[in-house]
Amino acid sequence: MKITRIAAYHVALPLHEGSYKWSGGKSVDVFDSTIVRVETDAGVVGHGEVCPLGPFYLPAYGPGARAGIKELAPHLLGEDPRELLRLNQRMDAALKGHPYVKSGIDIACWDILGQVAGLPVCTLLGGRYGEDFVLYRAISQVAPEAMAENVANYRAEGYRRFQLKVGGDPNVDVERIKAVRDVLEPTDKLIADANTGWLMHEAARVVRGVRDVDVYIEQPCLSYDECLSVRRLTSHPFVMDECIDGMGVLLRGHSDHAMDVVNIKISKFGGLTKAKQARDLCVSLGIAMTIEDSWGGDITTAAISHLAHSTPTENLFTSTDFNSYVTVSTATGAPQRENGRMRASTEPGLGIQPREEVLGPVVVDVS
Repeated sequence: MKITRIAAYHVALPLHEGSYKWSGGKSVDVFDSTIVRVETDAGVVGHGEVCPLGPFYLPAYGPGARAGIKELAPHLLGEDPRELLRLNQRMDAALKGHPYVKSGIDIACWDILGQVAGLPVCTLLGGRYGEDFVLYRAISQVAPEAMAENVANYRAEGYRRFQLKVGGDPNVDVERIKAVRDVLEPTDKLIADANTGWLMHEAARVVRGVRDVDVYIEQPCLSYDECLSVRRLTSHPFVMDECIDGMGVLLRGHSDHAMDVVNIKISKFGGLTKAKQARDLCVSLGIAMTIEDSWGGDITTAAISHLAHSTPTENLFTSTDFNSYVTVSTATGAPQRENGRMRASTEPGLGIQPREEVLGPVVVDVS
């Protein structure tokens, strides 16, 4: 089996809430998603998706994904999409860095592999743990009382884990954390996610201000070393996110006791192949994980669900359902949340079929 064509589509994903806001005044109203189609000489077709959270979050942005795919795709024609490690080595040789560019292609090839094998990607990634898995809800940054109200509303929909967007004024952030914790039950989990937004002295003030509150602290500062300094000031469970981008930092973080939980974002690692490697390493080291991506719609959510559902339950801290945040459905068969939980498809591959009428015209076409 050989790759004969790689195409990409640009899809805009507006939000139900109108906008998504986090630290530093950053916000997005419409997400810029790229859906990738990989065709083969056997007639089997796979799909993937990459959706960066704007150009000001991580070193990744929507038009860059499409430009990178146009550059990379010619080097992959004639390759066997089922040979995932070999394919990833080929991508890394043809394009240094830019893992997010490779992610949609890699996911599409896992979709192909599953279809050829007659198995869901979840099974190929290691097997299915349990009937479903737990989700978190990200809470956009607004005033403390409004955030507490939003959390209460989402709790009524079945969510029990909440990622609170902080990283602003330390005094207001302490109020945000306390206001939200007050509307939760003791068994609910609350994560205060600063998205690198605090300086070290600000983070120190916040963790001191909420020292008696049951809350996880996530990525308070920009760099690994800054986050580690805050970690050493607090007894709160600690989550690393933006600085987790490879095996080296996972091993260093484990050695330094720098975190209790890490966020594995599929596109930041370059696709399911390398995200699985990171996941398996974390399982071996006893590190809990949030399995997610930077953003996306139905296809990204499907990919997340397969990696999350194939993660041992004790190591899966939580996961996410990005397709419930957006107003556009890009594929049928994608998993949907049920009472704050989700399950991966049991159909071969990702278990999705793109909605051709939503994809629109091809914007990258290499054959």
